[in-house]
Amino acid sequence: MKRNSKVGIAKKPFDTKTISLRNITPYLFIGPALIALVALVVYPLLYGFYISFFKTNLGNRWDFVWLKNYLDIFSDKTFVTQVWITLKFTAIVVVAHFIIGTFLAVVLNQKRKGITFFRTILVLPWLFPEVVVALIFKWIMNPLYGLLNNALLELGLITENISWLGSTKFAFVSVVAVAIWKGYPLVMVNVLAALQSVSEDIYEAAKVDGANKIQTFFKIVLPSIKPVLTTTLILDTVWWFKHYTIVWLLTNGGPGSDTSIISIEIYKQSFNYFSFGKAAAMSVVVFFICLIISKLYRRFLDNED
Repeated sequence: MKRNSKVGIAKKPFDTKTISLRNITPYLFIGPALIALVALVVYPLLYGFYISFFKTNLGNRWDFVWLKNYLDIFSDKTFVTQVWITLKFTAIVVVAHFIIGTFLAVVLNQKRKGITFFRTILVLPWLFPEVVVALIFKWIMNPLYGLLNNALLELGLITENISWLGSTKFAFVSVVAVAIWKGYPLVMVNVLAALQSVSEDIYEAAKVDGANKIQTFFKIVLPSIKPVLTTTLILDTVWWFKHYTIVWLLTNGGPGSDTSIISIEIYKQSFNYFSFGKAAAMSVVVFFICLIISKLYRRFLDNED
């Protein structure tokens, strides 16, 4: 005859005497950062997702429309066009950042006299506020008294003033050029820091194996700093995909819709048309596009191998 037995697990009763400053110290350090994260990141994300299901003025009107805002933006050809413009803008800017930034990082990684001075000068564009950068370049590209037109006229490269930010032919290119100038130092600094962490033994081993400088860089150095490159690529892409300030101050999204990236349309829907629900739905779509892009980057640039 089998005897059923129950194994009891003794539970230690809660004792307030065990609470001490040493035990709660980690939570005291984590607490402020956690509260700030919830207040500044988690809550705005959830609140934006919430109001995307409403037709609201954020005041006395809260009409629940379920998925109507999402259906409206995906059936709107203008929204699809703006997403395409944003993707094109982001792709060109990010590729240029990595080409220029990586090249300058390799040059600045050399041990030569005065190299610190050039490092300081080349990182300055990233330190300038975006508003300052936009206003300076708007003045430089002014069609009447801008320095760019004046210089090109003096060199004989053009015969009349060009409206760089007002013409369909040049507006998008001009905005992209300013964004490239503003953002390349982020890639340069990160790649330079990664290059300086590469051991000299790797270069010596490659030299002994007969690899030239180009082979060493592309087949040995770049794979060894791939985690830094991946992180920088994700940060730079997300930053410029949701960018707003420089494009708005330079062109207001014009002429027409040539430089109307998605962040400008979200601003207009919110503060020009007061369609906060539709703007929130657009923001949610942008969030998921950025999430998908980061996932794709990590999938194809995973460093596990």
